[in-house]
Amino acid sequence: MTDGERPLQVTVELDGSGACIAEARHLTLGFLEQARTDHCLDVSQRTADLAQLVVSELVTNAGKYAPGPALMDLRVEGGMVEIAVWDSAPVLPEARAADAGRVGQHGLEIVKAVAHSLEAEPTTVGKRITARLPLADGHDTPLTVGA
Repeated sequence: MTDGERPLQVTVELDGSGACIAEARHLTLGFLEQARTDHCLDVSQRTADLAQLVVSELVTNAGKYAPGPALMDLRVEGGMVEIAVWDSAPVLPEARAADAGRVGQHGLEIVKAVAHSLEAEPTTVGKRITARLPLADGHDTPLTVGA
């Protein structure tokens, strides 16, 4: 993709149900496959796996802490895939200190550990959580779908 081209991007509305997590993961994998096949971008299998993990965690949190629909925005720009999830809850999340004895509530810790960057910002209504992952990490195998 040249500097003059628009970034590859898709935004989807998620209904907040439990099924929307699987839908979001599926959409993410399809988006990355499209980036690889239609736009000839190098997308590693590691990135595809981590992107699905990040989407699962962010969409799960949106459904758990903010009743109602959420928006997921996927974007490729500058060698990165950006995963942003908007929900209606105004409280910004905080990654908690690691605690092997705690059951659950490790999602943001996981996202923070695997993402190149992570930011949370308030919006007019609710908040937007954005994680960025490199498309390729230079030593991984290319994305394979259906394997």
